[in-house]
Amino acid sequence: MSAAGILGRLPLLAKWSGRMIQIKTPHELELMRAAGLVVAGAIAAVRAAVRPGVTTGELDAIAEDHIRGAGAVPSFLGYHGFTGSICASINDEVVHGIPDRSRALAEGDNISIDCGAILHGWHGDSAVTVTVGPPSAEDAALIDVTERSMWAGLAKALAGGRLTDISHAVEQTITAEHHAYGIVDHYGGHGIGTEMHQDPHVLNYGRPGRGPRLVPGLALAIEPMVTVGDPATVELEDGWTVVTKDGSRAAHFEHTVAITPEGPWVLTAEDGGVAGLAPFGVSPRT
Repeated sequence: MSAAGILGRLPLLAKWSGRMIQIKTPHELELMRAAGLVVAGAIAAVRAAVRPGVTTGELDAIAEDHIRGAGAVPSFLGYHGFTGSICASINDEVVHGIPDRSRALAEGDNISIDCGAILHGWHGDSAVTVTVGPPSAEDAALIDVTERSMWAGLAKALAGGRLTDISHAVEQTITAEHHAYGIVDHYGGHGIGTEMHQDPHVLNYGRPGRGPRLVPGLALAIEPMVTVGDPATVELEDGWTVVTKDGSRAAHFEHTVAITPEGPWVLTAEDGGVAGLAPFGVSPRT
């Protein structure tokens, strides 16, 4: 259902470089917050169920049950023919892994759980990477730097800044590490609102101070994808699953954030971003 059908008006659009970017009203951001909390709950439920022997199809069912139980609809299910309510990407799979009731997790696997929900026509989108059982030192470091880079980007989601301030913060966090991690460059974050994917595209690297101005009402999904090895990727024959070309492991984190006059509002974080933004000296709107 369109925003016009729900709210009786067309969403406000801002033009940048020939593209139209959706700007939300405070009320519309409240609706997105509700969708974001549905996503947060679904990911928490799936994360709690991760263990050796559980299948990615079973995890998918848990997410769908939670989303529908909250009165929302899975964003991913049926999206261009996708057959799951989550993307379940294991080890060298970067993104878009298809849930399968015949594919069981094993001790030591890394799984990226990407989930979206639509509530009253507005989208939320978030992802986490977790290890099945205790992680190796290498996996723990990969997951940590990917998550920290996401929060570094979210901390730059400030009114008056530029889009690539976010991109630069993500990149700098990753490249500051002693290990030469790879930054996947064909995939990234995006605008979000009445559609799951909107302009602008958000790169996970780049010089600061470029791109559209960050203005109150802009909502973005920030999602770094980091590899232990070469960042080159290939898409499998299923037309969805993206894997590292060299077989190295990858991690993926994502949150939906709104630009507000009071600071970033992390719509898919239970606390609005308080804990994740604190190390950067940024106080979110909550």
